[in-house]
Amino acid sequence: MHVPIRPFGVARWFTVAALLGCTQTAPTPTSPSTTVPTRQTWTIDGVEREALVVPPTTPSTADLSPVVFIFHGHGGNSAQVRRSYDAERHWPQATFVYPQGLKTPGALTDPDGRRSGWQPIAGMLGDRDLKFFDAMLATVTAELGGDPERVFVTGHSNGGGFTYLLWSARGNRLAAVAPSSAYARRGINLPPLPAMHVAQRNDPLVTFDRQERTMAEIRALNGCDPEGSAQGDRGTLYPSPKGTPVFLWISDGTHKFDSTCVGPMFGFFRLHRRTPG
Repeated sequence: MHVPIRPFGVARWFTVAALLGCTQTAPTPTSPSTTVPTRQTWTIDGVEREALVVPPTTPSTADLSPVVFIFHGHGGNSAQVRRSYDAERHWPQATFVYPQGLKTPGALTDPDGRRSGWQPIAGMLGDRDLKFFDAMLATVTAELGGDPERVFVTGHSNGGGFTYLLWSARGNRLAAVAPSSAYARRGINLPPLPAMHVAQRNDPLVTFDRQERTMAEIRALNGCDPEGSAQGDRGTLYPSPKGTPVFLWISDGTHKFDSTCVGPMFGFFRLHRRTPG
C-alpha cells in the first residue's frame, strides 16, 4: 500500500480499509503531544527495568485503550524513540509504552555490549527482555486500562529485530506488528499475524537484500495474495484471505528511521484486533 503520510487522506485510507475488508475511521493527526510521560519500573530477576508510559490523550468510545509498545534501536533510549516516532499525535486514543533496554551485545555492532539494546534471539541473556515485555503487558492491561485484544508492537533496527522475536515468542498476545529496518532470523517460527515491514533500499547496516528475504517470507507465511495494491510512492498492501495482510513501506533512505511510515502504521494497526484462542 503506497500511502504517504503527507497527507494520509480520508479517501485513500478508506481504499486501504476496503482492501483489508474492514471499516474504520480515517486517522487524523493532532498537534505534537505535550503530555509528560510516566516512568514505570518493574523488577525482573532482581534487575530494575523501566519504560516511559503515556496514557490516552483523547477520550475513546471504548472502555479499554489500544496499547502500542515502541522499542528503540541499539544504543538508543526510550525518550529518543518517542521523539523519533512522534506517535501519540497519530493515535491519541492509545496507550504508548516506550521501554528502555539494558547494555546488550549487538549482532551487527557493539559486540562488547557497551550500549543499550534487546536480546536478538530466544534464550539469550536469560530471556530478560521477553520477561520484561510480559511484566509490562500485565501491568498495562490489568492496571492501566489497556485492551489485551489490541496490543501492537513496533521498533527500529535492534528494536525491529526484537519485534520479530516478540512475534515469534508472544505472537498469540499481539494484534499486529511493524518492524523497521530489521529482519527475521533464519529458523524463527512466526505464527500468521497482520504485519507491516518498513525498509530502506540504501540501508548499509541491515541490508535491503536481507530484508527482502524476510518480506517475501512473511507474505508467504501469511498467505498473502501475490499481487499487492500500491498507493502513493512508498507502500504496498498485500491482502490475505486469512485476515493477515502484509503492508510493506519502502523508501530510498539509509538506516535512519523513516518517520513517514508512522501515520500509515497506526492506520494499519487500527484495523486489527487479536482473536482470542
